[in-house]
Amino acid sequence: MEENWHALDKDSVISLLKTDQFAGLSAHEFQSRLAALGYNELVEKQKTPLWKMLLTQFQDFMVLVLLGATLVSAFLGEYSDAVTIMAIVVVNAILGFVQEYRAEKSLEALKQLTAPFSRVIRGGIEQKVPARELVPGDIIVIEAGDRLPADGRLIEAVNLEIEEAALTGESVPVRKTADRVYTWDTGLGDQKNMVFVGTSVTRGRGIAVLTATGMGTEMGRIAGMIQAAEEQDTPLQRRLDQLGKYLVWGCLGVCGVVVLTGIVRGESIFLMAMSGISLAVA
Repeated sequence: MEENWHALDKDSVISLLKTDQFAGLSAHEFQSRLAALGYNELVEKQKTPLWKMLLTQFQDFMVLVLLGATLVSAFLGEYSDAVTIMAIVVVNAILGFVQEYRAEKSLEALKQLTAPFSRVIRGGIEQKVPARELVPGDIIVIEAGDRLPADGRLIEAVNLEIEEAALTGESVPVRKTADRVYTWDTGLGDQKNMVFVGTSVTRGRGIAVLTATGMGTEMGRIAGMIQAAEEQDTPLQRRLDQLGKYLVWGCLGVCGVVVLTGIVRGESIFLMAMSGISLAVA
């Protein structure tokens, strides 16, 4: 259930999440929610195999043209030209591969922001559990030095300050409060009654009821957008690709004219064909 939790008072949040401020969830209720909602972790889509990622670097039109030029140069005995062109193709492929590989690692960087363990109140007992075993409705205890394991609504805050640079870009720790209620359209950085996964407590202590875990958190939404984003060529890249095709076809046209002109003038067909190929490669 997705709500504007920051726009509700803490009692309403606790009521909607069907939990208890002091006792937390029962063991049975926790197991039921865990089975229904899954673990508190970022879900990663199937990775692109490294070999496939590398192979895609050779599918560009101009790269295929250069590979063809390499073969023709080698066939004509112009080995220095063939080596030079191949070196250009390989360097271009390596750069593209490294860029895509780093993009694939972006989700892993987000995962490193999550806390490994958390203190939670269940059945009236405070206990330390793996952060992946948290569910909405859990009551967590936080203090200076802790990293937030999920998103939550504060129900108690004592001199609590949280550094949220990883999420909002705000370089100064934010003073939090449990008693304020904000309008539904309040921005993420101004929701001072909320805590978010991946942020760190720099001062004070507090208690929060978890409102979202895993891919339902703000960090989870970011991870989802990263994985759903499709790579698109920029307008400049599209124009350069189009220009490259024009140049290739124009070059082939000029070479064809040269070959035909030589043949008309009585030159050897084989000689003119080799001259046209050499000119195209050049």
